[in-house]
Amino acid sequence: MNLRWDDLKLFLAVHEQGSLSGAARLLKLGQPTLSRRIAELEEAVGEALFERQSQGASLTAAGQKLLPAAQSMAEWANEAELSVKKQTYLPEGKVRIAAPPGIAYEVVAPLAAKIRRKHPQIQIEALSGIETLNLGRGEADLSLRSGKPTDADLVCVDEISSTMRVYVSKAYAARLSSSPCIADLDWICWSASYDEMLTNQELSALIPNFKPAFTSDDFIVQMAACKAGVGAMILPQVLHHYAGLRELHKLQELDIDLGPSAVGSLYLVCHKRHRYLPKVQLVMDFISMEFDYLRQAA
Repeated sequence: MNLRWDDLKLFLAVHEQGSLSGAARLLKLGQPTLSRRIAELEEAVGEALFERQSQGASLTAAGQKLLPAAQSMAEWANEAELSVKKQTYLPEGKVRIAAPPGIAYEVVAPLAAKIRRKHPQIQIEALSGIETLNLGRGEADLSLRSGKPTDADLVCVDEISSTMRVYVSKAYAARLSSSPCIADLDWICWSASYDEMLTNQELSALIPNFKPAFTSDDFIVQMAACKAGVGAMILPQVLHHYAGLRELHKLQELDIDLGPSAVGSLYLVCHKRHRYLPKVQLVMDFISMEFDYLRQAA
């Protein structure tokens, strides 16, 4: 049996996306083509790899057995690509930065403008999402994440911490009493599908029977609601001092104590194989300079 990496890459995409349609969109393939390729792979293996369901596709027992080897091949393929890229010492090319939506919006986008002014040969791709991407498999070059990595192959290059504070629009603040408490506010947070997010967890712990006034799965929509006066948001205080940040300048910080645990951290993470690629090093240096600026401004 001769399994090709191109076919296993399709297998991994269907597993990770949870459906043939999602994998087809990701890979920019027609769904009939993808279905045919998966069927050919299953014929080569001699067993069905996926159970097709109305809501997607899940691995069969045979698929579960094949998964670890396919994931290892993905890492090997990425390592082979990196070994070729290391032959190029000029800092040029695309650097993909995975970041939570708020950080991608408030930090990565303004940072890209600074990098492009000095290094137009560098292209920045911001991968904005809640899920943590796999740096070992080359899903991103760098990651800005709220949790410190535990994988021995991942390197924490820099980190910054900030007190989390309450922000509202000036119009909303004018409608509040002189000393509002946390339960008096109309809260803006993540929708139910993202209840594991720190903001939702903190508010649920602090307010009995917590019911947000407005939720969204999009950070930009949440910010728009806050600026429009819908209610309050919890945001890192350090970003209030960020020179590239325009949105928070339109908001007002309230003097409300969220408790000693209301501290957020942001870690700059890369895979040890990526660390010394010239283009990645250049972007890491820019991010560390931004972290230094934020530490000094706080």
